[in-house]
Amino acid sequence: MILVTIPDDAPPVLAASAAYTGLRRFAAIDYYDTLPGSEDALIKRIGESDSVLNIRSSTRFTEQVFTACPRLRLVSVWGTGTDHVDLAAAARHGVTVANTPGVSALSIAEHALALLFAVARRVPEMDAATRSGGWPRGHFVQLAGKTCGVVGYGAVGREFARLAAGIGMRVVCWTMHPERHPDVPFVALDELYGTADVVSIHLRLSAETRHFVDAEGLGRMKPSAILVNTARGAIVDEAALIAALSAGRLAGAGLDVFETEPLPEGAPIFEAPNVVISPHCAGITPEALAAGLTMAVDNIRTWANSRSDAPRDR
Repeated sequence: MILVTIPDDAPPVLAASAAYTGLRRFAAIDYYDTLPGSEDALIKRIGESDSVLNIRSSTRFTEQVFTACPRLRLVSVWGTGTDHVDLAAAARHGVTVANTPGVSALSIAEHALALLFAVARRVPEMDAATRSGGWPRGHFVQLAGKTCGVVGYGAVGREFARLAAGIGMRVVCWTMHPERHPDVPFVALDELYGTADVVSIHLRLSAETRHFVDAEGLGRMKPSAILVNTARGAIVDEAALIAALSAGRLAGAGLDVFETEPLPEGAPIFEAPNVVISPHCAGITPEALAAGLTMAVDNIRTWANSRSDAPRDR
């Protein structure tokens, strides 16, 4: 029986799931409902394990971690992003890295649309003013007939494009890999920035996409545009975004992700005008949660059924 460590189920999502019950049927489990907090603590938790089921992206799998854990053969990530895993180091140490692509795509796309509506219609502002005794009238944005620019055309980007078209928006898309979708009429990034009333980010975080949306890119957008980001916080230069919003060079933003998470007390983004914030929760619906955890466990099961029992040499 293989040993699987869950080093970071904090706050717990796995322990009460059907996926966890399924995992117990074929694996011995070493379970933690707190974050490791340090590289040394992570190594201590997973040092004797054959595989890891990784829940939180704050747990980083580095060269040092792989070097110190010679028995480790698999890291099964709950989620799509693998930016917290040194993939080159994993390959050097013979560790397979699996993720759960696509399972949260519809949930994240719906959340992106919800953020967009909240910003365009200034829902939090109107709610607060009405509760305090006002009866405000404001300058709202009707989205039907406007242009929605989708940056990134993976599973989430495609779902969001479909939803945006469904409410009557004209959708234009840009991707790093147009060859993968030969039937889609992609536009140049400059054209998207210059024409879109809404720009929604759906890229993976990598060295290539860190601060992909920077001050220059924000400056090419319409002053009336709304930016939505449900991908990764570091894809957008947060300081540049705050400056653009504060100066009126951008009309608003809907953000589920941030460069520092959780957001610290007094974070500058709190002071930016017409920003709607959620706590990196776009993909956490019961349906997406169950599907993602099940896939993460299935990835371990598939690997376990095909593995060699020979441990790696130190």
